[in-house]
Amino acid sequence: MSQTVRVALNRPLRRLFDYSAPDDLELILGQRVRIPFGPRSATGLVVDIGVTPPEGITLKPVTSVAEPWPALPAETVKLLSWASSYYQHPLGECLFMALPPALRKGRPAELKDRDKWWAANEPASADDLPGKAHKQQALLRLLKDATQAVPWNQLRQQGFTLKQVQALADKSLISEVEPPGMETPAATGSAATPTLTLTAAQQRAADALPERKGFSASLLYGITGSGKTELYLHYLKRELHENGQALVLVPEINLTPQTVARFRKYFGDRIVVWHSALNDSQRLETWLRVRNGEPVILIGTRSAVLLPFTALQAIVVDEEHDSSYKQGEGFRYSARDLAVFRARENQCPVILGTATPSLETLQNAAAGKYLKVDLTERVGEARPPNLRLLDIRSRPLTGGLSRPAMEDIRATLEANQQVLVYINRRGFAPVLMCFDCGHIAECPHCDTHLTYHRRDRALRCHHCNYQQPAFTRCPKCSGEACKPVGQGTEQTEEILTASFPEVPVLRIDRDSTQRKGSIQTILKQVNSGAPCILVGTQMVAKGHDFPNVTLVVVVNADGGLFSVDFRAPEQMVQTLLQVSGRAGRGAKPGQVLIQTCHSDHPLLTTIARGDYLSIARQLLAERERNGLPPFRSMAVIRAEAPTMEAALAFLDQVRKDLPDSKLEIWGPLPATLARKADRHRAQLVLQSSNRGSLNRILAQLCAHVDQQRLSPGLRWLVDVDPLETG
Repeated sequence: MSQTVRVALNRPLRRLFDYSAPDDLELILGQRVRIPFGPRSATGLVVDIGVTPPEGITLKPVTSVAEPWPALPAETVKLLSWASSYYQHPLGECLFMALPPALRKGRPAELKDRDKWWAANEPASADDLPGKAHKQQALLRLLKDATQAVPWNQLRQQGFTLKQVQALADKSLISEVEPPGMETPAATGSAATPTLTLTAAQQRAADALPERKGFSASLLYGITGSGKTELYLHYLKRELHENGQALVLVPEINLTPQTVARFRKYFGDRIVVWHSALNDSQRLETWLRVRNGEPVILIGTRSAVLLPFTALQAIVVDEEHDSSYKQGEGFRYSARDLAVFRARENQCPVILGTATPSLETLQNAAAGKYLKVDLTERVGEARPPNLRLLDIRSRPLTGGLSRPAMEDIRATLEANQQVLVYINRRGFAPVLMCFDCGHIAECPHCDTHLTYHRRDRALRCHHCNYQQPAFTRCPKCSGEACKPVGQGTEQTEEILTASFPEVPVLRIDRDSTQRKGSIQTILKQVNSGAPCILVGTQMVAKGHDFPNVTLVVVVNADGGLFSVDFRAPEQMVQTLLQVSGRAGRGAKPGQVLIQTCHSDHPLLTTIARGDYLSIARQLLAERERNGLPPFRSMAVIRAEAPTMEAALAFLDQVRKDLPDSKLEIWGPLPATLARKADRHRAQLVLQSSNRGSLNRILAQLCAHVDQQRLSPGLRWLVDVDPLETG
């Protein structure tokens, strides 16, 4: 009699499906299988074997196996099963997140043969190629300079196309045949790795970090510029076995290249990367190396924590406080928290590094759950920057900048140093307004204003991506007094370019870095050390090391002082101190000028002293008094529908269906952005002093709602440990 297996599908369904296993198929937990699903076939993952078949139902058989080994080892299945239960998300979608896109689509778990290319024995000069064949010329120079064959996938990663390779091969300039007299080096480079020398402060911190003897969680509290990356490198050199794997999480794709460069210097081609900018083949190659147990050190963004490691010996979470670690849609997991759970399951250490720890992590350290290791001295001659508050009430502003700020910028440039201007709003101005009648351009699909982008003469919604041409004549009163109101990065860039024409002004925001390689080009120019002005959003506030930046100007620091979100003060403080930390990282002293209309606000005056831990203790005390996380557990039930009435009605019914318990319930209420992309959004906030009780109630609620017939067009989700409550 055939066995019955339980299969998870990549569908938003909170249920699994039973199939019979043909006698000629030996199925394994975590294996990919092809199964019939309705009128079509689908790829599934085996999550249980030998289950009791349902009575009175003839099960369809599994069609085939994708490979004779499990795509997800048992440890990964256990990790994601826990995550599915904790975050109240369908198990199938959670499991498939651990597969690269190619395997989710049912493709084979193997790479195509990778051709390797050499320059011919006596190739023609690149100058002999057509004048406009710049990429072919660059490719030929690269292969001529190479000391070994270069695989096609590496050429592709550097921006070359198969057409360019074939064009050179057709001219016999390059070949797949190894030239005589050349030997292919071993896969792992044989060059001697450089010695890593720690400062006295770094050595003390390194000695305090626990050895790799079972699970441990450490908060590495290192001020900006203290050399946390060097400490990560030293720790992995010290603790990682030559056959072991390690995971290093970074919050942003843009931080990956510089982190990879520093790690490759010490670990060579043991370093692999994982982020959303890689193509399907690149991600499949990395995934296979991880799954096959190769001794890699993987540097990746959020989703890297889900990959099927089989020899994981250490985890590092850099900038652990960063909100990018929380998935904002679909499977809403926290990569930082999953990293800690995974380390516990693997009985290996995890290091959470940051200059501005999250309040949750600080509380875990205070409670003795995490070891706190301090690194409070900057490397070399660098000293923490001097922070000044500048009250801009009644001061005239140009592009958001006051006269004292402009004078400081000029003095810094004249000293052959660099300036960073931080403004957390892209575009030219947040509003385009008619000064005759007061009309403001608004998004027709969201409850928000359209942002004015003067360079493109466009009005754009930064929530739904709606776009329309900017108007010069008011569509309401036909007046011609239409002007931008407020500041954005484009406007600040334009003002600074006009004021300081002798130096380059470089803008880093989502608009200016869309083209592949653009941010690397900008950062290369900054890292040259030549005088320049860097204008940016939060993209420049973390992780970057600019030794010649000695002045940071914060255009407006007041955004988080009066927000409805209880997390806003914490996030504002973290951002201000992180961006301030870009100043004075070299031998030259750094200055930070924070423009504000509330220079007497106690939060800002404490920031000016640069004492993050004092602020954090104050915020923790406020959270405890008000019964907020991390002292209570929180979840948000979010709903969106074609009308606000439908969304609120659904959440009203959810509230009525909740069991009579000690839950604290807020709402239902419209979300802060009540309408987005023509969908009306509302939420219900649940709090409990008992996390286990809250999770059980959420599980019961999800099961109950799944059995209900919902109004047309209504969608809902559960967000556990939310970072946004507005």
